[in-house]
Amino acid sequence: MFTDLAEADLREYSGSQLDPADFDEFWADTLDESRAFALEVTVEPVSSPVKTVEIFDVTFSGYRGQPVKAWLRVPAGAEAPLPALVQFVGYGGGRGHAVENLLWASAGFAHFQMDTRGQGSSWSSGDTPDPDGSGPAYPGVMTRGIESRETYYYRRVFVDAVRAVEAARSLPSVDPSRVSVLGFSQGGGIALAVAGLVPDLHAAFPFVPFLCDFPRATTITDDYPYQEIVRYLAVHRDKASTVFETLRYFDGVNFAKRAASPALFSTALMDPTCPPSTVFAAYNSYAADKEITVWPYNAHEGGALQDELNALEALLAR
Repeated sequence: MFTDLAEADLREYSGSQLDPADFDEFWADTLDESRAFALEVTVEPVSSPVKTVEIFDVTFSGYRGQPVKAWLRVPAGAEAPLPALVQFVGYGGGRGHAVENLLWASAGFAHFQMDTRGQGSSWSSGDTPDPDGSGPAYPGVMTRGIESRETYYYRRVFVDAVRAVEAARSLPSVDPSRVSVLGFSQGGGIALAVAGLVPDLHAAFPFVPFLCDFPRATTITDDYPYQEIVRYLAVHRDKASTVFETLRYFDGVNFAKRAASPALFSTALMDPTCPPSTVFAAYNSYAADKEITVWPYNAHEGGALQDELNALEALLAR
């Protein structure tokens, strides 16, 4: 059922998140710190029964030079350089199996699918550890290191994601001027962060994005993963101001304000996991050309494959 604002009100809602004065300085310093380490991209061919797509096991240096895994899938026999799509994965999942997710390579793109550190065991497998994850946390990753912007989990993930774009651009098979980012849910939130940190993407596709408008999200839904923060604060009763100060630096609304690349969003009006008002908060704050697809009768699956087909159509038209 509809549990959020009416659609007309959603289109006017710009969120409740505050913009830290040193947001840009924090992220510039964070990225500079990790860019001091060489990308060290390695690409190893993967044997598979698939004949129309070539698959490679990629490792690159992410946060503070820590190794991050990815799959690279390219159409067999295609002439380089190719447009590229860097994809980020939903909450709890990893990069999965090498022969999954063949749509983008089949359509003529270099498809770079980043693993998500410390995840990949609840619905899709992963291979990248999170060496810095420590401290008291509610099960999941939402509260890992949450009492400091320096130690918060998504600081490491967002750096990994920016470095994934840089790694993809370094590949001979990729046209660096035509690199786009895409993700659903957590992956959409990561794509939105990258859109705010990388000024020259070809396009961004944050579908039913997570990690947006934390002050509202944590008070209007009982669904996880936002409930991880709620449960943490139910125990750490004196930490609310500290936690929400940290989250200001990781909110999709604040990244959206800094975006410079065209974007296609999606949201679902019956989504209890990423309520549509939190998505519209980021969408309405997005500083570049943008469109949004609204799915009135869907929950957190949003448009599912249709969202990806819409993204593919948009890129083929560019």
